[in-house]
Amino acid sequence: MKTPLASPATPLLVALLLVAMPSSLLARSSDRNQPMDVLAANIKHALNESEPTVLQGNVAVTQGTLDIRASRAEVTTRNDDPSRVVLTGSPARLKQEMDDGSPFSADASRIDYDLTTDVVTLTGNVVVKQRGNTMNGPRVVYDMKTGRVQASGSETDGGRVRMRLMPKTTAPATEPEGG
Repeated sequence: MKTPLASPATPLLVALLLVAMPSSLLARSSDRNQPMDVLAANIKHALNESEPTVLQGNVAVTQGTLDIRASRAEVTTRNDDPSRVVLTGSPARLKQEMDDGSPFSADASRIDYDLTTDVVTLTGNVVVKQRGNTMNGPRVVYDMKTGRVQASGSETDGGRVRMRLMPKTTAPATEPEGG
């Protein structure tokens, strides 16, 4: 049975888990104004920031169209501000609808968001999908400040990353009249 997370630290945890979804990807902006539901089997939290807060066991975070699923979420804070969020699972999963209505999803064994550098690193069977385009590989790094993505392969997959870019849809050509 899933148990809602209830703790004085809940607002902090909720905010930290939400930050795992890069806002600069044009995620649905109205989601941040929606209620957030957090479910986990258990939580371990140190009030003095001496160790990360850990949510474990079927972690689920939903807010509007945002849907985060992981086996474990580890949240590190410094001076009451989030500094790092690490989601792990088989896979850890982020899904959200973009403002234009298109879906975005990212799956990986580990999703590590360093809030001090605004860098998200996805590792282990990474699959990113947006607007019909896909990127697969063992490691993808997204720098939110620069908007740059770096993906790298490993020797086991021939050192390659796979991308599939879909053509933009265009209106079908019309035949000239009388033809």
